[in-house]
Amino acid sequence: MSFLKASPRATARLRLASLVAVPVLALSVACGGTDAPTKDDAIADVPAATGAGEAKSEKTPDSKPDSTSDSASGSQPAAKSAFYDAQLKYVQCMRAKGGYPDFPDPHLDGYPDWDKINEIGSQPGRNEGIKGGKNGVCVTELQGVMTAEPKRDDQKDYESMLAHAKCMRDNGVSRFTNPQMNGGNAIPGGDPNPANPALDQNSPAYKKARNACKTKLLPGLDGMQ
Repeated sequence: MSFLKASPRATARLRLASLVAVPVLALSVACGGTDAPTKDDAIADVPAATGAGEAKSEKTPDSKPDSTSDSASGSQPAAKSAFYDAQLKYVQCMRAKGGYPDFPDPHLDGYPDWDKINEIGSQPGRNEGIKGGKNGVCVTELQGVMTAEPKRDDQKDYESMLAHAKCMRDNGVSRFTNPQMNGGNAIPGGDPNPANPALDQNSPAYKKARNACKTKLLPGLDGMQ
């Protein structure tokens, strides 16, 4: 979405269309003995739509968004309602037809819950189909999300991730790398060598730093680096 060989979290990054050269909500994780793309290739493409008959999502009993899952207070921002609705439609499709009945609700600002999606994608056997649903049944809904996403300011995104990277280093994760600007796109930082992870993202120290620095990231960037 504009909602990817590395640790589960590093490879499970979903990148917004405004943050990568090819816009997509996609996620690809190394799990079991399967192959996985490197960090920079994590969200590189959107599968082709499989047909008009598969484009419509179906509501399921658990598809109503859970307001308690978002840390934001207040009601859904009116300016982002179209984005939220598109995101919710994608979530409903992923649950009903995409093969992921536990796909998480979007936050109230319309952005996906990166942490939960990354966790799902890192589970053995749950990599295939995490982007656009199994057999691409939710690609049309995914494309709708990318179309509806509010325009982002890449410079501000870069500055936000830069502040986050500095905070991570200040809090003990000394090898956490800075983000980069590439062709006008903000590319997340993080592990210096995703193909052979140097950072233990499951360690208490890393988790403590992440918690201390999470406020440095703008909405939609959580879980990006």
